[in-house]
Amino acid sequence: MRFLRTSALAGVPALALLALGVCAPDGSPPSAPATQPVAQAAALPAFDHVVVVLFENKNYSSITGSSAPYFTNLASQGTLFTKSFALTHPSQPNYIGLFSGSQQGVSNDDCPKDFRTGNLGQQLLAAGKTFKGYSEALPSAGYTGCGSGKYRRKHAPWVDFPTVNGASYNVPFSTFPSDYTKLPTVSFVTPDMCDDMHDCSIGTGDSWLKSRLDGYAQWAKTHNSLLVVTFDEDHSTSVNQIYTAFVGAHVKTGYKSATQLNHYGLLRTLEDINGLPALGGAAGKSPVTDAWTTS
Repeated sequence: MRFLRTSALAGVPALALLALGVCAPDGSPPSAPATQPVAQAAALPAFDHVVVVLFENKNYSSITGSSAPYFTNLASQGTLFTKSFALTHPSQPNYIGLFSGSQQGVSNDDCPKDFRTGNLGQQLLAAGKTFKGYSEALPSAGYTGCGSGKYRRKHAPWVDFPTVNGASYNVPFSTFPSDYTKLPTVSFVTPDMCDDMHDCSIGTGDSWLKSRLDGYAQWAKTHNSLLVVTFDEDHSTSVNQIYTAFVGAHVKTGYKSATQLNHYGLLRTLEDINGLPALGGAAGKSPVTDAWTTS
């Protein structure tokens, strides 16, 4: 069993956290609300690999029911968050918020975007860690077009940040390694417009997740790694409750967490796992602490 580490950022003033943030190429610091208090960091597992998979536009009740048997089974293998919510509607601001701690003023799905602010991928690289975004149906590594076939850039937020949208970081899902030890520190995975349930059925996405990621989910349990499965938003309701589950090493099995969680809280958790300062809206959220088997 790996020892847990405590983030060295606990109690550091907000201005100091900003000073630790990675600057954009133009020298500007990562954005964060100046008046927002910084939540205290907690002891979290230090994972070797984290894979975050995002699906589209389905209500929590639809994914935790009989229509999605694999999602339901997967949640029973780890921790299901019963109070997980998206930030807004439509899709794109949620992806951007999860990746950068801010919706960056975006309120639509228009393309393209180009932001010179801090983001999770850039933070990881600056800390000597690794990051890749894997998109199904991406026509080529480093592609920055708005869409091709069943691929949509609006579902791949790293492409909006020049520091991490090159061919080394923005890659087709077909390159996702079968040898999971070769995965980056943090990976984001986005299925195509059918397999993410945007244009196709819940059953299609359920089958895709089982066939493509179950191997990693089982491996992660015994290899100090973590799988996070979540959604961008629900099906256009005002509640905006979404399915979010953690499966892997150090994760409680069959646990249902009532922790209030949104995309900023998930970002904060990913940052604390990797010893990174909290960006933007993540600074005012606490990381997930009740899902772990050790503390």
